[in-house]
Amino acid sequence: MNTQISSFAMSLFLGFLSLAYGLPIFAQAPVAVTTSVNAGLVIDAAGPEQRRSLGAIYLIKCPNVASGSGFLLDTGIIVTNVHVVATCTEQNLVGISTANKPVKFSRIIRDAGRDIALLVPAEKLPGGLKLAVKDTPVPGTSVSTWGYPFLYNGISPLLSVGYVSGYREDTSSGKAVKHIIVNGAFNHGNSGGPLLISHDNEVIGVVVLTFNFYPNEVKQAIDVLMNQKGWGVMSGMVTHPDGSKEQVSEAYLTALVLDEFYQKTQVMIGEAVAGSEVATVIKEHSSDLQK
Repeated sequence: MNTQISSFAMSLFLGFLSLAYGLPIFAQAPVAVTTSVNAGLVIDAAGPEQRRSLGAIYLIKCPNVASGSGFLLDTGIIVTNVHVVATCTEQNLVGISTANKPVKFSRIIRDAGRDIALLVPAEKLPGGLKLAVKDTPVPGTSVSTWGYPFLYNGISPLLSVGYVSGYREDTSSGKAVKHIIVNGAFNHGNSGGPLLISHDNEVIGVVVLTFNFYPNEVKQAIDVLMNQKGWGVMSGMVTHPDGSKEQVSEAYLTALVLDEFYQKTQVMIGEAVAGSEVATVIKEHSSDLQK
């Protein structure tokens, strides 16, 4: 973008930096142009157990909308988040294995309240991870996840490591959903990845969100600017993911930059939906999965 941010907007943003309390945001990444996975160097360096878990990791892409991570269970189902699947259907959602093989899906089952999506591959896939019987490790237990943070490194799955900090019930959807709180580097794009006890291939959770230290007022201010896309001084051109171009206002361009800071400032606290919640979704939709 060839534009300048007004001094007022930048001063406003710097003022926001002094405010610090928690606000959850989804760990989701914008879709990159490429759909190629290159995991060769990571797989070569990994040990036998890591290779088993790496083989179950998938890049999940909803073209021009969202992307994130997913993983194959030994039941043949791929698990990810509803916000990763976004608006995609069975016709355009794509999974890509660490062997760089695309996967299409015959069914998508969404549980929006838990932010869990079950993806039924169009063909049977080998391997897969086990869902742990217990998903309440003691605080301090080392955990890890494989995923695609920021679609980094053109594109290779990366390992993030942390430890269990605690637990909470998320009631934002109107139902109580068990979340595992993790102190670790969960970034945008890690959404949908498996939460594993370190050096173990059993799934105790699904990475769902990371935390941002900006207060809600910051997001509200950015949204106000975003809604002024066609108002005021028209000063720049943006190119959308589908290649189309649009002339937009200075306020909107400023909002785009501020939103990048807002979304990607990292705090080392994230959450995962507990594995028992995944088991519940599978049980509730067992008849759909057998079709």
